Amino acid sequence: MTDVDWDAEAASFDEEPDHGLRDPGVRRAWAGRLRDWLPGRPGDVLDLGCGTGSLSLLASEQGHRVTGVDASPAMVTLAREKLAGRDAVFLLGDAAAPPVGERRFDAVLVRHVLWALPDPGRALRHWYGLLRPGGRLVLVEGVWGSVQPVGIPAERLTGLLAPVAGRVRVQRLSDDPLLWGGPVADERYAVVAPSDGSGQERGEVAAPGE
Repeated sequence: MTDVDWDAEAASFDEEPDHGLRDPGVRRAWAGRLRDWLPGRPGDVLDLGCGTGSLSLLASEQGHRVTGVDASPAMVTLAREKLAGRDAVFLLGDAAAPPVGERRFDAVLVRHVLWALPDPGRALRHWYGLLRPGGRLVLVEGVWGSVQPVGIPAERLTGLLAPVAGRVRVQRLSDDPLLWGGPVADERYAVVAPSDGSGQERGEVAAPGE
């Protein structure tokens, strides 16, 4: 991953609007998106690179059983505190190879992690293999910055998914300022890949917003 010291960042991490989800409007916006992306029935959700557990909390509030994984002990500690008393477990480990053994999940949720991995294609194959039949892989990614942009474009991500997933759904998120606490000009998006392929040919990509 990147050279960021996430333990050092943990204490202030939730100050970003889309990290802490402290603003009610931002929180409602993410809750609405998760309701669309995650299974309609309560299920097992694996939140990789979970950070302080903000998305894990939303998933738990929607009735899901959550397993979070993060490489930062400080982040894991904060996530455990945030979801104390809920049906949630947080593990210290590598998001690219989460320490979940033979467990399988109804959804694997990954936000702003794939772009920083040294072998994103390998990680995607592994994550997809963690899904139960009918499950879904939910990826929230983007490209940030204009001078020295970092991230992964949607076209590259869907290309990496093509060998393992069937039809995928791409949603543009840049034009929803409520998600970010204000307008953004860079590329932000979500990709939802059902494990059953929805009966479509592999590699077929739905238009943004479908």
